[in-house]
Amino acid sequence: MTGERMICRKALVLAGGSSRRMGRDKATLEIDGRTQLERAVTKLRRHVDEVLVSSRREQAADPLRARYPQLFDAYDDLGPLAGILTALESAPDDPWLVLACDLPRVDDETIEYLLANIDGNSIATAYRSSFDGLPEPLCAVWMPRAVDPVRAAIAEGTTCPRKILIRAEATLLSQPVAGALDNVNTPADLERVIGTAS
Repeated sequence: MTGERMICRKALVLAGGSSRRMGRDKATLEIDGRTQLERAVTKLRRHVDEVLVSSRREQAADPLRARYPQLFDAYDDLGPLAGILTALESAPDDPWLVLACDLPRVDDETIEYLLANIDGNSIATAYRSSFDGLPEPLCAVWMPRAVDPVRAAIAEGTTCPRKILIRAEATLLSQPVAGALDNVNTPADLERVIGTAS
């Protein structure tokens, strides 16, 4: 870690996915009366100055997404990496706190700990998965220096954010709250987390 604490003022909620495994738009799923997108934006606004929603251009008029400032993917067919790279290029001097909208159990402590431990010498600071020890790229702070490695990976045909962080040896943190990064990809996942979301 660096001696000087890095400050992250921007956050991006990844909400442009096609939600194929869920069968419906994950951003619109309601837990305890609030959509996953609303929950994510509200939580992040407590920690950073600006929160943008990563969307595809064809989602611009969606009533839910239109409630928030959006950043439209500048790339097609890259999955979440499209939003990450678009954000990095849109503000080339700023680190970005990236959060997938399908992490309903992520809590303030998890976000605070991540922001307090940013490694400015790494391309990203991420949590270590509690399942396999690999990087969790969709609850991470991506640094401006990540742009070139991301572009190089795409040029080589790699669009998996996790593989990019593995290759670049991103800084990994242990999760302070067990289960906070459990995601919701399927209807069964949704049933499991209802009632336990933060």
